[in-house]
Amino acid sequence: MRIHIGGDHAAYELHQSLLAHLRDAGHDVVDHGPFGYDAQDDYPVFVLRAAEAVAAEPGSLGVVLGGSGNGEQMAANKVSGIRAALAYSVELASLAREHNDAQVVSIGARFTAEDLAKEIVDTFVATKFSDEARHSRRLGMVSAYENTGDLPALPELDAR
Repeated sequence: MRIHIGGDHAAYELHQSLLAHLRDAGHDVVDHGPFGYDAQDDYPVFVLRAAEAVAAEPGSLGVVLGGSGNGEQMAANKVSGIRAALAYSVELASLAREHNDAQVVSIGARFTAEDLAKEIVDTFVATKFSDEARHSRRLGMVSAYENTGDLPALPELDAR
């Protein structure tokens, strides 16, 4: 599996650990930086490159890392076609893939122990989208909104 990874200084140590972990598991990992510790670096520089690479390579996945994971998730979600999920548990990582077909997982290094982060990433990579009709329908609504700006139709009360 091709996995793109990017982060910032707040997650530099976790970034390095996950690079080794994913490579040891046999994945083709593309490191989008940072390539050294710099307390003044800015996560969008690295996270946007990782998310763009995922968008350009269907079937690949991404891991973005920061102090909380929030800004990194928000930045990745600005890339057209990307669905990035903040995960701080294995269950959230699984649901992000299974129900939302997320291609990028965001993890906050200041709030996630290294062993748990490895479990989150392993689960995210191993879990497939369920392709259930209700999940596909919902993703279709989000994609349509992203492309056109039109809100989904409101349901009729009698139809439910």
